[in-house]
Amino acid sequence: MPGMRDIKRRIRSIKSTQQITKAMKMVAAAKLRKSQEKVVAARPYANKLRQVMERLVAGAAGLQHPLLEVRPRQRVGFVVLTADRGLCGGYNANIIRLTEQALREEAAETALVPVGRKGRDYIRRRRYQMVQEYTDLGDNPNFIQAREIARRVMQLYQEGVFDEVNLVYTEFLSAIRQQPTMVRLLPIQPPPDPGADQPAADSAEYIYEPSPAGVLATLLPRYVETQLYRALLEAKASEHGARMTAMGSASDNAAEMIDKLTLSFNRARQAAITKEILEVVSGAEALK
Repeated sequence: MPGMRDIKRRIRSIKSTQQITKAMKMVAAAKLRKSQEKVVAARPYANKLRQVMERLVAGAAGLQHPLLEVRPRQRVGFVVLTADRGLCGGYNANIIRLTEQALREEAAETALVPVGRKGRDYIRRRRYQMVQEYTDLGDNPNFIQAREIARRVMQLYQEGVFDEVNLVYTEFLSAIRQQPTMVRLLPIQPPPDPGADQPAADSAEYIYEPSPAGVLATLLPRYVETQLYRALLEAKASEHGARMTAMGSASDNAAEMIDKLTLSFNRARQAAITKEILEVVSGAEALK
């Protein structure tokens, strides 16, 4: 059984750790609030842009664009969004697990574009093929960063490095719930034709200026940039939520350990006092 001095040292160490985890929880909660506001603000714009793009592609048959070109799947790319830091529970592990599953099920050649230090380090350790890497985006990713990544991914697709690009990120549902998700980013495909029993959502005809092809050439790259920007915001909000939950659990576990160690310390102290009393009594009896 450890002595009282060792127990007191452990209690002090755990209390110091608990102070750190509580502070990290409070910081993560503050950052989560800002990130959640950005996610909520970005979703309507991204959804509306997707609707406009789908209506344009579906209503203007015969339009061609490099981002719409469907090629044989000889090489598939995965853009993997992870965190730059740890201490966020299973956030990074869940994304990596989903990516691993997709790589095992993929019959074509694969290559990865990690966004975040944790994903990059894992890919390096496992010696997966990596085409490009992006790290240190900060706690508040902006549209300029998303545009840089999106333009590089579109360039790789148009040059034939990738025949298909999938985006792996974590969708933010709530502060305690995040869902790892994989969506196809490129090629962009029009929505499937609605069934005969389903009326069209919008039967109005639109006039595009200067032309449908010109609008499409401007809209498609912006669509990819917006989807990637939204994914970055979703991932960052999920990271903050996961870190807040993890640090809250760590603080609770530290409190439980402190209670157990305090009980052990009291028992050890009581045993020491009892032993001293017995020694005094035994000495007194020996002097009689």
